[in-house]
Amino acid sequence: MAEMYEMKEQEERFVLVGVAVSDNDDTEQSLEELEELATTAGAITVGKIIQNRESIHPGTYIGKGKIDEVKALAIESDATGVVCDDELSPAQLKNLEDALQMKVLDRTILILDIFANRASTKEGKIQVELAQLRYRSTRLIGLRNSLSRLGGGIGTRGPGEKKLEVDRRLIKDRISQLKRELDEVKQNRETTRGLRSKNHVPVIAIVGYTNAGKSTLLNYLTGAGVLSEDKLFATLDPTTRSLQLQNGQQVLFTDTVGFIRKLPHHLIEAFRSTLEEAKYSDIILHVVDSSNPDADRQMHIVYETLNKLGIQDKTIITAFNKQDQVEPDQVFKDFKADYTIKISAKTGQDIDKLLVLIEKILNERKILIEKVFSYQEAGKIQTIRKYGQLLEEEYQQEGIYIKAYVPKEIFQVM
Repeated sequence: MAEMYEMKEQEERFVLVGVAVSDNDDTEQSLEELEELATTAGAITVGKIIQNRESIHPGTYIGKGKIDEVKALAIESDATGVVCDDELSPAQLKNLEDALQMKVLDRTILILDIFANRASTKEGKIQVELAQLRYRSTRLIGLRNSLSRLGGGIGTRGPGEKKLEVDRRLIKDRISQLKRELDEVKQNRETTRGLRSKNHVPVIAIVGYTNAGKSTLLNYLTGAGVLSEDKLFATLDPTTRSLQLQNGQQVLFTDTVGFIRKLPHHLIEAFRSTLEEAKYSDIILHVVDSSNPDADRQMHIVYETLNKLGIQDKTIITAFNKQDQVEPDQVFKDFKADYTIKISAKTGQDIDKLLVLIEKILNERKILIEKVFSYQEAGKIQTIRKYGQLLEEEYQQEGIYIKAYVPKEIFQVM
């Protein structure tokens, strides 16, 4: 009988490297986040090194002395590779691998790898592959030189990684094909948005830093059954779910991909159509992990990303989530939000107040109508019931008396 061998993928062990170019840099927190990203990708962090420099080294990311230090630590801790906290140029990638004689990844490759593992819908997979190809098309030469070291594992997985030795022309053709497929998906999304708008169903886009609790909140509100775990980018594909408010009004909640420090521009481009859910929403619900000591910085990054996407002049509710993990009298502020509220999506604390607030905001956009409709116009009352808030209804001799709040679009046709 043939002997059986159990094949186990080697666990990857990384040394993380960052560069601080000023005293008020958040490199330490950024490296902590990079460690979380490595954990999410399935790797172990065995060491961290930060170099203080006036600027990032254009040829090797870090200086020669630091390269020797990283190499020594990597050998001592039995590391399989090094991850740099910024996106490396093709030259930096090649030179650093030559100097260290081991696998080198950057923050972008790590994030792309996680996205590749998390994408489950056709759209998500197309977007990830597109981002991977765009990133790698500029780095083919550097990657070719390091194939022998790269092997399998983190940084080489996902829908865009059937084979690394890919000709630039083939990549270009594949990118064109994926863009066409993505355009089709985008058109479908725009059709859906158009229908929502026509049906006057308000849309609330849930945005926030990754792991702030957006999916947990969506699950609590609508029982959406979205994967929600304590990992960065636990969910990638956008989910839209319907909810009926206390006053009978239907609203749609849409979860969006989590934001993060140094979110690769390849990803912002590839996920633009998904992230634009926020652009076409009526209200932006900004979820913040209030238990995170870095919450202020994370809020800043969310607003920065929204700005990059051209999302402005929206009503913003900031929900300071995870109140079950902080002191009850702690004060939280967001000067960019129109409204703030403390909640816990895990325990359900004050979710009812959040829904009352959403109802109030939507009502402020409606017009109070008091009118007697003839019995022939009974269909209009059905429309009011569906899209407005019926306060009074009385059947009189000359018709049906109605007092209700209705959206401005409906008021115009009444």
